[in-house]
Amino acid sequence: KIIELVCMYVCMQSFANTGALVTCVKNFPESRGVVLGLLKGFVGLSGAIFTQLYYAIYGGEDSKSLVLLIAWLPAVVSILFVHTIRIIPYPRGRHAAETTSPFYCFLYISIALATYLMVVIVVENQVAFSHAEYSVGAAVLVVLLFLPLAVVVKQEVRSSKQEDGVDRSSSSNPPNGPPLTSIAIVEKTSAEEEEEPRKRSCVTNMFSPPARGDDYSILQALVSVDMIVLFVATICGVGGTLTAIDNMGQIGQSLGYPTRSINTFVSLVSIWNYAGRVAAGFASEFLLAKYKFPRPLVLTFVLLLACVGHLLIAFGVPQSLYAASIIIGFCFGAQWPLLFAIISEVFGLKYYSTLYNFGSVASPIGSYILNVRITGHLYDREAAKESDGLAGVVGKDTTCMGVHCFKLSFIIISAVTVVGALVSLILVWRTRKFYKRDIYAKFRDSPPTVDIVENNSNSNGVVGESVNGVEEKCVAENNGVNGVRLIRE
Repeated sequence: KIIELVCMYVCMQSFANTGALVTCVKNFPESRGVVLGLLKGFVGLSGAIFTQLYYAIYGGEDSKSLVLLIAWLPAVVSILFVHTIRIIPYPRGRHAAETTSPFYCFLYISIALATYLMVVIVVENQVAFSHAEYSVGAAVLVVLLFLPLAVVVKQEVRSSKQEDGVDRSSSSNPPNGPPLTSIAIVEKTSAEEEEEPRKRSCVTNMFSPPARGDDYSILQALVSVDMIVLFVATICGVGGTLTAIDNMGQIGQSLGYPTRSINTFVSLVSIWNYAGRVAAGFASEFLLAKYKFPRPLVLTFVLLLACVGHLLIAFGVPQSLYAASIIIGFCFGAQWPLLFAIISEVFGLKYYSTLYNFGSVASPIGSYILNVRITGHLYDREAAKESDGLAGVVGKDTTCMGVHCFKLSFIIISAVTVVGALVSLILVWRTRKFYKRDIYAKFRDSPPTVDIVENNSNSNGVVGESVNGVEEKCVAENNGVNGVRLIRE
């Protein structure tokens, strides 16, 4: 029963995460890397945030209270802010550039939050805090968490003033005349006109995907070579880094690190996880916008960097576990915004919520293969060897001690991660032309419109009269046949 309830809870939390993240990506498609980096960055900090709130509210003495906190706090936050999660009209042209400045304010606030948490974690491992001191620390934490609301309110007030100014300075209707109607001319090719009457089966469509960047169907994306390549690379990369994070405490113990040091770098993994998510989101977006640097190639570099951390663990370089924890935490976090941004760019946003969660499945698959089947099995085998050698010694447990405990496991993980990097290069090659062009142009460009004066006396269509010295005529029967669509303003 308990396991079933936990699984149900995890499912509900994933649903809330999907709703917030997918909505934000659709609202800001030209800044999706930045949006993903920020949102996934806060997710990376969530563990440390919950810990501080738990200490402040319940004192950190009762484990049942932690379960209670996890039960009621996310529910309260979701109820309070659920109405803010909605699709809003995307600002084009001049206003699109203005939407990026608040993201940098969010970045600075998140950096301050991460720095504060890092300092608090280090101090708590050195000094015993009272309940009152935990409460004061949590109060500062809550202020930093709600500080982005001030940025949002300020931006909304500024946008409202700008829109009011535009509305007062210009009007779309001529004085003493009928209202204007915009017509967007949508040209259709003969191939598209012939295709429309024919209804093709799902199986036929599944193997006839559109061009990269257009909206794939779910089946078209799942059987795409691009998705398969990306999925395999993610299994190799995320699976390896997640294995290292899950076993970080046991790795430190086997290498002879003191308990306090183990607690410190295990706690700080979440901070570096945040740093990787934010850095990958902002850096990949900057490189893509300025240099047309493909996002899959950034993923390749992240996977190769992760190999360095795995090899440091495998060979037990003295005092290197601190550096290894930083590298692995950073690389684990960096892979997520890159994965989700690539999926949204290559396969479109129409079914992004489903494809986003499909990409997330790579994490449990990689963790099961590399963590359970390989690392767990090899560690138990090494521990069993030590247990046989200590047979008859009273008070000895079966914990494995020494570099050899995880050496073979992380050599294998390093090799698998290199394979993942090589596989990701296939995606780099396949999408090289796609990323060389302006992949966000369709979010900035709108169909050409012609302002005409509606003649209400003509029931069969709309006849354009002279507007701005230009006479336009068109017939729009049934609101859009023959490639003409009316857009009433």
